[in-house]
Amino acid sequence: MKNDSLPQIVIIGSGFGGMTAAQTLANAQVHITLVDRNNYHLFTPLLYQVATAGVSSDEIAYPVHTVFRRQKNLDFRLADVSEIDAANRRLVTSMGELRYDVLILAPGGVTNFFGEDAIEQSAFKLKNLDDAEAIRNHILKQVELAVQEPDPEIRRARLTFVITGGGPTGVETAGALSELVRMVLHKDYNRLDPSEIKILLLEASDRLIPAFSDRLSAQAAAALAKKGVEVRFHCPVTGFDGNQVLLKSGETIPSRTLIWAAGVMANLLVQQIGAPLGPQGKIKVLPTLQVPDHPEIFAIGDIAYLQDKHGQALPMLAPVAIQQGRAAGQNALRFLENAPLEPFVYKDPGTLATIGRNQAVAHIWGLQLSGFVAWLLWVVVHIFRLIGFRNRILVMIEWIWDYLFYSGAVLIITNGTEIEKAEPIKVASE
Repeated sequence: MKNDSLPQIVIIGSGFGGMTAAQTLANAQVHITLVDRNNYHLFTPLLYQVATAGVSSDEIAYPVHTVFRRQKNLDFRLADVSEIDAANRRLVTSMGELRYDVLILAPGGVTNFFGEDAIEQSAFKLKNLDDAEAIRNHILKQVELAVQEPDPEIRRARLTFVITGGGPTGVETAGALSELVRMVLHKDYNRLDPSEIKILLLEASDRLIPAFSDRLSAQAAAALAKKGVEVRFHCPVTGFDGNQVLLKSGETIPSRTLIWAAGVMANLLVQQIGAPLGPQGKIKVLPTLQVPDHPEIFAIGDIAYLQDKHGQALPMLAPVAIQQGRAAGQNALRFLENAPLEPFVYKDPGTLATIGRNQAVAHIWGLQLSGFVAWLLWVVVHIFRLIGFRNRILVMIEWIWDYLFYSGAVLIITNGTEIEKAEPIKVASE
């Protein structure tokens, strides 16, 4: 129940940053309103596992109400925020207005298509559960249609899966997708010819996962190659119409699938505040995570631009959002008490990226690890970070089962019965 006599703190977003900020304020004499368009917290690092049929959606999502059932100073509001009236400390949402004394912005990032509208209309993005389920359904449908397709050109196009973007999302998706179609689906579809399956990972620069060292980057590329993924560098994608992928070089790749993992930017909601923006549309926050000219507003996670001690922008990763959420919650209380605020200092816990079964790369505790040891570390860390004992157990069982028997967890198409018609694919003449 809302207590109007207490200072009002509104948090937009129930991701890692928003959830941590709310939990940090659990015992404070304030009233918190947490606003999100979804009623669950999503463990985004495992979205690609949903997209590649490794786990089901409910295993990486946890109800917000369940998380905060014992936190008496918090109300959750399921709503879309359409306007931030910073001058009057007011929000306009789909469920009415909200007024605040302190606002913590944590709406997360959105896919950046760099103005390529045609690609945005036809490509798959991977930012939420709907995106992940759409990719899984599409992949399974393409395999279903390919095994009964008499035209070899159409069949090969259906079995050509293109991922663009060599960051952690692209690398992890490519590795998991290769194992799905080559190890799991091949056993279930007798007419599926593995030689016709092609998985391409296209990267515009000259290396994968730029946050890692050159050695780990090269090892990631080598691990993908062993799994049958064709990695191409200096290959920016400039077009996709649902039938073929167009590269900047002029080459076309017949394919029905383009998964876009090439760019992320801040949620466009932040542009309403009028604050100075940095790269990727992020707000250039003060060291205290406050928005310039609006000390009552804190911006954290994917929408906040802040540099580390080396002058590098903090990455759009869960550990950053979690630590900033904790710092923003503490600074919000200091602001309300007219006490000095503390600057945010990021403590890097390390970076991990998996490349499928038995393969991962890790830069943690000052060590550079790869192979099985890095993969085992990745498994432990991700199981531990999942919210809810049930989810941890279910995901662990899924992974153990998959490890032992190469059996995918979710091989059901759930997006209706409409089947696309086969149309000849036009291949550019040489």
